[in-house]
Amino acid sequence: MSLRPGIADEFPVLTRLVDGKRLVYLDSANTSQKPRQVIEAISNYYETINANVHRGSYRLAVEATAALEGARARVARFINAPSASEIVFTKNSTEAINLIARTWGHTNLGTGDVVVLSEMEHHANIVPWHMLAAEKGIELRWIPVDSQGRLVLDSLDRLLDGASLLAITAMSNVVGTINPIAQLAAAAHEKGALVAVDASQFVPHVATDVQAMGADFLVFTGHKLLGPMGIGVLWGRRDLLDDMPPFLGGGEMILNVTKEGFTTNEVPWKFEAGTPMVAEAVGLAAAIDYLEELGMDEVRAHETRLTAYALRTLTARYPDTIKIHGPSEPAERGGVLSFEFGDVHPHDVAQVLDQAGVCVRAGHHCAKPLMRVLGVPASSRASLYVYNNEADVDALADALEQAADIFSF
Repeated sequence: MSLRPGIADEFPVLTRLVDGKRLVYLDSANTSQKPRQVIEAISNYYETINANVHRGSYRLAVEATAALEGARARVARFINAPSASEIVFTKNSTEAINLIARTWGHTNLGTGDVVVLSEMEHHANIVPWHMLAAEKGIELRWIPVDSQGRLVLDSLDRLLDGASLLAITAMSNVVGTINPIAQLAAAAHEKGALVAVDASQFVPHVATDVQAMGADFLVFTGHKLLGPMGIGVLWGRRDLLDDMPPFLGGGEMILNVTKEGFTTNEVPWKFEAGTPMVAEAVGLAAAIDYLEELGMDEVRAHETRLTAYALRTLTARYPDTIKIHGPSEPAERGGVLSFEFGDVHPHDVAQVLDQAGVCVRAGHHCAKPLMRVLGVPASSRASLYVYNNEADVDALADALEQAADIFSF
């Protein structure tokens, strides 16, 4: 299986030159670039429809409502959700996790209740639970991570004993580790705990089936999925969503209002206060169409091959200089390569690479607990996606040669 040739040409920004050099974009774990059909879908919405939803009976309003609800159904099919009514649109994954914590968590958790996290979580799946712990007195437990960036599951039963929720990433944004979500979910359910999956890094790269995973909640964000910024997704089991109180008040989440109180709308609109992100939903649906045209199995196979090539190339070129964190087996990881390069600070590495037109991320990647496990304050991170190829990896390797020359090793 392979992706069609010339995919990079379908992404307008990748035609840019940076100081006369070809743009090599290796920061898709941060945000992905957008194919032309996504940009055109958003532009077409604003040019031909652009009306508010659920409130008007004129044609534009009806078409806008159909576009929004059509996008919701498109997302549901993409992740094999049982019903489109279980798809809640949010601004991003961070808001979606906060929604879970502030509605389900605030209602169902109290002093002594346990939420289990892992040491590889993004801050977005840590801070909301810290906030709830400070307010409600819940206990946080942590699944450890080993030196290869894998979860240490020897004490999983003990950690889950008495737990109410396991909140876990499907794929690390730092070391790329793909976690065994179905196994973890089965273990959690056996202990009576629900499972919330942060799939921000997973859904864009791997065919996703929330039912096969055994998840109770799952979140992801559009901008890492070739879609626009400003839209994310919360999927939750319908029975759980029905029982959860609203997150924000006003607009579409209302069924009726009196001076004495209000009643909420049905799910999913109960959680979508105010004017929704219609154009962004249209763009997200177009991004899903694009990925499904490529084929998610082909997307995964392409990234696995390219990750293997990157691991071989970088370690062969710099055997004594580069240290790439995470599993050594490409099948166990996504296309995320966080690395140390000698004793050069990651920000200096990124700056040198930028001068060569190569875009990588430098910093703690919003995962400070994991950085402490890895024993580093920060790393450089190159991340791959459908528009990357071996030439991009070679450009990264060549640009690192400039860093080695500048810093004299």
